[in-house]
Order: sequence, then C-alpha cells, then structure tokens
Amino acid sequence: MADAKGSRRSPVSSRERESGDGIPGEGKKERTRCGFVALIGAPNVGKSTLVNALVGTKVAIVSHKAQTTRTLLRGIAIVDGSQLVFIDTPGIFAPKRRLDRAMVTTAWMGVEDADIAAVLIDAKRGLDEEAGAILERLAEIGRTKILLINKIDLVAKPALLAIAKTASERAAFAATFMISALTGDGVGDVKSWLAARVPEGPWHYAADQLTDAPLRQLAAEITREKLYLRLHQELPYQSTVETDVWNELKDGSIRIEQTIYVERESQRKIVLGRGGQTIKAIGADARREIADMIEAPVHLFLFVKVRERWGEDPERYRGMGLEFPEG
Repeated sequence: MADAKGSRRSPVSSRERESGDGIPGEGKKERTRCGFVALIGAPNVGKSTLVNALVGTKVAIVSHKAQTTRTLLRGIAIVDGSQLVFIDTPGIFAPKRRLDRAMVTTAWMGVEDADIAAVLIDAKRGLDEEAGAILERLAEIGRTKILLINKIDLVAKPALLAIAKTASERAAFAATFMISALTGDGVGDVKSWLAARVPEGPWHYAADQLTDAPLRQLAAEITREKLYLRLHQELPYQSTVETDVWNELKDGSIRIEQTIYVERESQRKIVLGRGGQTIKAIGADARREIADMIEAPVHLFLFVKVRERWGEDPERYRGMGLEFPEG
C-alpha cells in the first residue's frame, strides 16, 4: 500500500518478472548487467507505447495529442538477468514556446545520460524534416545507437528497407529493428539485443520495480491522459494536472485530490462540460485506472482552475521535472 504521500516505489510490484523472483545474482555465478536506454524521436512516433510494450505493463500515458510526454519517465524491465531502464523522452521538434524548449532540452539530456540511444522512426511518415534533424544531431553523439522503425504493419517492405538504408547513411547504428509497438511485433528482439549489450554491473532498482516515478506523479499523468483522450480536439495544449492530496483512509482506500490547470476561463468551461458531465467522465475513467494501478479503492476529486500564463511560471516547470529555460 502507498504511504500518505503516494510515493510507493512501483505501481505494479506483484507482476511476475521475466527473470524470475529473488535478488539478482543470488545463487548464480553469472554477472548481472544494467543499462539506460533513451528512446528518442519526433512527437507521436510511438515512444510511450513502445515503453509500455518493453516494460510489459502501462507506465507511460498514451495520447494522439502531440507532445503528450513532457518530461523523462523511466520504465524498467528485467531480461535474461539484465535490468533495462527505458527512458521515455518528450518528442523532439522545432520549439516555438518556452515549454517547447524545456521539453526538447530534456529529451536530449536523456540521451546524454543513457548508455544506448534508440531512435524511433514512424514508418508511415518516413524520414521527414523532424526525423532528419534528429539524425543529424545524433550523428555527433558518441554513444551506441540503434534504429527502431515503428508501425511496420502500415508500410510495404521495400519502403521500410529504403528508410533503414537512408537513416543508416546519416548516423552509425549498431543495429536496426523493424517493430510495431502497438502489436508487440519485434519488441522481444529489441529487448534481447539490449540485454546482451548493456554494461555489466549491479541493478539500479529492485527486481519488482517497474518505474521510478512516484504514485502522485503517475496518478496525475493518468488524469492528464484521460483529459486529452476526452478533449483531444477541444482542449489546447496548455493544460496540466497536479496531485494536491494523497491520503490513505482507515478502510485502506485512498483519497486523491487533483487540480487541472488551464489558462483561460473558456478552457475551464470546456473541461467541466455542460452540467459538469465532462469532468465527471474524466474523473470516472481516471479513478478506475488509478485504482487498478495501486490495487486499492480510490476516491478521486477533480478541480479545474484557471492559472493564466502558467507556462511562464518556473515553479510549474519544477513540478513537472523540467528545467525552466531563461529568455
């Protein structure tokens, strides 16, 4: 059960791991391995979906809305005695606003801190301008790089091979994989390759840990996902969710209070919906998923507030785990 601050280590600690139970290396002579793998790519290429597939359960929110991922989120998997820490990064694109700059900077920081950089290309979009810019900068980064061509079920094989050939000419990749993050096709091959090549060393996290994000953050992300899914077209990008209260009650249930911040009163009315029906639906969807995540009954209370120009507030950036870009 989570503590009063909602900081329990893992949202799903009881799932059977691929390496089995127990302490890594206990009763074994083989050396353990552990490495960080940064997933990078343009917005909406499937990074969050892939992280969930690699980990084997949902740790990252998924939405059709561009730039859904705002900060670094780590998902953890054990494969053949190796602990793989996958870093889900914000989509890399040409930034126009302060928040955009903060997210793109964070994405590249994730690459700098990783042992291996995995570049995700949307097969349907091919090597467009955004993908080309990423490959150009990646060529200057001196670490192991692999190419993941995603959504292969949507594109004919000759086109896939052409993408792989051109991408490899722009950056030196140690390996190329054809995958579908949505169906899981090829994902096992990626995990096996990584497990054999991450550095030797002790695991950084416990064997049953699936992410390093605290539950308060994960709960806020779940609500933000439901917000985006329900209001994909109507709600502007400038919205955020914060978990204000996380209390464990005597009956074992959890009381959670969250605030959805928007920038204008007109946006607040959209989130509330006529007669409060929209916010009720968002809350019901989020409550069910949060309850499944923490394996306990949840009482979720959502509030919608206007915070003008929150995208210019350094405190909000720190709350999201982002550096506030000056200027």
